[in-house]
Amino acid sequence: MGLSIAEVSEQTGLSAHTLRYYERDGLMLHDVPRTSSGRREYSDQDVTGIIMVARLRATGMPVREIRRYAALVRAGKSTEGERLQLLVAHRERVLVQLEEVRDNLRAIEAKIDGYRSSVGC
Repeated sequence: MGLSIAEVSEQTGLSAHTLRYYERDGLMLHDVPRTSSGRREYSDQDVTGIIMVARLRATGMPVREIRRYAALVRAGKSTEGERLQLLVAHRERVLVQLEEVRDNLRAIEAKIDGYRSSVGC
């Protein structure tokens, strides 16, 4: 038996509303089957895909690109090269953002050090 939307919500930290949005907006990597009563029944593979989509969102990938990535996954193995290109390009953007955050952190730490010196800590 698969996982309910409440169980997936608990496992991923995403709300049931967000999970429904992912499905409705074409962000799911696989179609989620439903029981005879119409309830979603998620697999472990679905949960892994949801976590990936959430990570892409958390790192700033635009929804249209996630939608494209999900469509490529659903299209099958023949799209792996295109998926690779999409993820490599995203990784490059994330690395730039990460360096910007590191630069900002260094500036904050320098300011903290200056204040500590000034107040005698």
